[in-house]
This record gives sequence, structure tokens and C-alpha cells, in this order.
Amino acid sequence: MDPADVTGTAADSTDPLRALAAVSALRRLADQLENHQVEQALRQGHNWPEIAQALGVTRQAVHKKHARRIAPDLRERSPR
Repeated sequence: MDPADVTGTAADSTDPLRALAAVSALRRLADQLENHQVEQALRQGHNWPEIAQALGVTRQAVHKKHARRIAPDLRERSPR
């Protein structure tokens, strides 16, 4: 399903179960996008505190969530 279609379906209250499934799909997509952008930020030299600030969370929270999901060559960077 196209992301625009999913967004419209998630906002449609005529079929709540279908809308909830769309919300779940959006959550998965947002999680994948976040992980990708965290990895890109690290590759471009940004540190965990900068990434955390951009996400509005603590550096510990972002490191805990993403350290195991990112490429192995980036995992060794310690949170600052």
C-alpha cells in the first residue's frame, strides 16, 4: 500500500479496524525511517547526543534503541 494511502486509511474513522492496521503500518515505516536516519547521521559524523536532541530523547534512550540495529561498523561508537 502506498504511504499516502496508508495515511488516509489511518485517518478514516469509517472502518476502525482497517484504520488501526494502517496506523500499525505507519509505525513500522516510521521506525524503519528513524533507524535509517540515525545510521546516516552517525555515518556523517554526528554523535549520539546530537541525534538524541534531534529526536527529543536522551542520548541513552537513542543509543539503547538503535545501537544494535545499525550497521556493525557504527556500533562501536560510544555514546557521549
